[in-house]
Amino acid sequence: MNGNNDKQKNLVDTTDCLEAVGVFRAWKNGLFIVVIICLFLLQLSFWLVNLGCIKPEEGKSSTCVKTTEVQQIEEAAQQSDEGKEVVDEAAKRVAAGTESPAAVTQQPQGKRSCPWLSVLKFKWLAGVIRFLNFVVILSSVLYCLTMLFSLKVSLVGRLGGINHISRAFFLSLAFVVFLLPWRLVFPVVIFGAMYTPSELLNSCTAVRGADIFDVVSYYVRFSGWWFVAFLFVISAQIRSGRWSKAILRRLEVI
Repeated sequence: MNGNNDKQKNLVDTTDCLEAVGVFRAWKNGLFIVVIICLFLLQLSFWLVNLGCIKPEEGKSSTCVKTTEVQQIEEAAQQSDEGKEVVDEAAKRVAAGTESPAAVTQQPQGKRSCPWLSVLKFKWLAGVIRFLNFVVILSSVLYCLTMLFSLKVSLVGRLGGINHISRAFFLSLAFVVFLLPWRLVFPVVIFGAMYTPSELLNSCTAVRGADIFDVVSYYVRFSGWWFVAFLFVISAQIRSGRWSKAILRRLEVI
């Protein structure tokens, strides 16, 4: 009788643990989708500003405005010198009869930006970035906690797959570490996939005319660490999926 009672109690405990696993798995998958969407939107926002599709408004940053004005003055001076040389050379060609005046007056056209992006303003993008930062921080922390609770349920219920869920938990911790913008608190720290609108604005302006080391650091800051964080969260999700399959195999559900 005692043996039957113990088996029945163990069966009830296992059933409760399986129900808890189902809840945690649903939340885990939902939070993963939210995190992935936020990461892609943050990376898209960076490239929109980096490629010049969305230009910052004047007066947003005094440093950026001063830097831009200095660059404009230097470019204007350089263009004026080059323009004089081009005009003199073109006048000589026309006088010699080797080129027509119409060909000389033609000017090369610059790159045309997308017309549907011209209506977007940087202040709108800044608001989107702030909202995405809030959502991705909250979702990533909850995702990590969900992994922790799944690990505890597996240990208590002896459901199996401890190897996979343990790895998934530590990968989710590494994802949170590489996601948070630590340099806002500790200036010495160089990694962190998240960024603020002001940091993006200042970096995109300062990288113009910078040396190769600064350019590489710039892209590592906004795309390199993002890619590392993305790999960590993908690996954590894959490991948690293997954990679910290990539980089902152990319980002979499949």
